[in-house]
Amino acid sequence: MHKKTVVVHSGGMDSSLCLALAIKEFGADHVLSLSFDYSQRHNNEINAAKHICSAWGVDHAAVNLECLSALTADALTNSAQPISWGKEHAPSTLVVGRNGLMARLGAIHAHSLGADCIYMGVIEEEAREIGYRDCSKAYIELKQQILRLDLGNPLFEIRTPLIDMSKAETLQLAHSLGILDFLWENTVTCYNGVMKQGCGKCPACFLRNRGLEIAQKHLIK
Repeated sequence: MHKKTVVVHSGGMDSSLCLALAIKEFGADHVLSLSFDYSQRHNNEINAAKHICSAWGVDHAAVNLECLSALTADALTNSAQPISWGKEHAPSTLVVGRNGLMARLGAIHAHSLGADCIYMGVIEEEAREIGYRDCSKAYIELKQQILRLDLGNPLFEIRTPLIDMSKAETLQLAHSLGILDFLWENTVTCYNGVMKQGCGKCPACFLRNRGLEIAQKHLIK
């Protein structure tokens, strides 16, 4: 039986929440979690993705993209480069074209499985506040148009259910689904691979921990 959707799954909070939403719509048997090993600073997130998929009964596959580190220079593929970020420049953790490449490869695999969509946990807040250009809605819409041409499928979708949400709102969604505690315990969002509260210094930790603080005060009841 063909899979019905593919989730680009890093093992972080946002992509794991998307995995839960895909399971809710399609059923675990019809969802494939697809991770990418691009020589990131740690492999904790891929291990987290495997663990989450095992717990939720979802098939998981990992694609080797180690060549990416030879093609571009950034702090995610080169641990010797310090993590820096600020409004005056793009973050050193920006892997140029990463989301676009993962979307393309995920879509190609989805197409081969007879699926008409992929899920990605991108959030425009990350484009606006941190500088991740490939997290913007405009970027994803353009990528979707290209993929529809590539695949010969005018109905193909890049589903981004979190894209208009704040981090706090995504945590509230996880809470409403009854999986917030599980995701907090088992996902790796920190760029240094630290579980739960993370390193507290990288932009991923900043956004998630700020979102958790807001959600605990105002949203999660």
